[in-house]
Amino acid sequence: MLKGKNVIISGASRGIGKAIALELAASGANISFNYLKSAEAAASLEKEISDLGVKAKGFQVDIKDFTAVKEWVERSMEFFGGLDIVVNNAGITKDKALAMMDITDWKDVLDTNLGGTFNLSKACIITLFKQKSGSIINVTSVSGVVGLPRQTNYSASKAGIIGFTKALAREVAPYNIRVNAVAPGFIETDMVGQLRPDFLKKMLERLPLGRLGKAEEVAKCVKFLADDFSGYITGQTIIIDGGLSIQA
Repeated sequence: MLKGKNVIISGASRGIGKAIALELAASGANISFNYLKSAEAAASLEKEISDLGVKAKGFQVDIKDFTAVKEWVERSMEFFGGLDIVVNNAGITKDKALAMMDITDWKDVLDTNLGGTFNLSKACIITLFKQKSGSIINVTSVSGVVGLPRQTNYSASKAGIIGFTKALAREVAPYNIRVNAVAPGFIETDMVGQLRPDFLKKMLERLPLGRLGKAEEVAKCVKFLADDFSGYITGQTIIIDGGLSIQA
């Protein structure tokens, strides 16, 4: 279903974003992605995607900068000739207890996670309006569903993405554009690797499935939401957390 589709993904040089890029590319989609610092990782991903027989292009773009994001989208469309699927994945954490949290810790996380989702969606939406088709998938988090201690900034940004998803889905449905979200729990990524070992141990003890998730498991769910098999699904958040959010 995705063969020949053109996809733009934020924050795809590693972790969940990289897994999503490779999963969609393996299904025949062309991939444009941004990265902030690691040109080497971006070049490696470009080659990996190209080896799958599709087009790939990485752009160094700060997702917090709307002007730069808009230019990225325009250059991607010139390179690929169109746009079909948008994946808002870029995100950071700066975990601290609220009493110890600096205003910059708050702003950086909100501006990257929630602001970045706004920036890329806004930069793409007119194109999707004009063609009266498209799918937007936002990567939120179980932290935005249940709230986690020492993550007031991250939880707020990810809960905001869930509200953004619902509101935008209602706004653009008349144009045959679908908007959904996935909410991963604790996934084997560099970001989870940065968590305090004692905190991660407590979280694993609470998980009904008793293990960390895999980035590829999230990517397969994104692929489902991207293609026509999910054509009657919009405004939803699919939680991929090993059962964490059902715990009392």
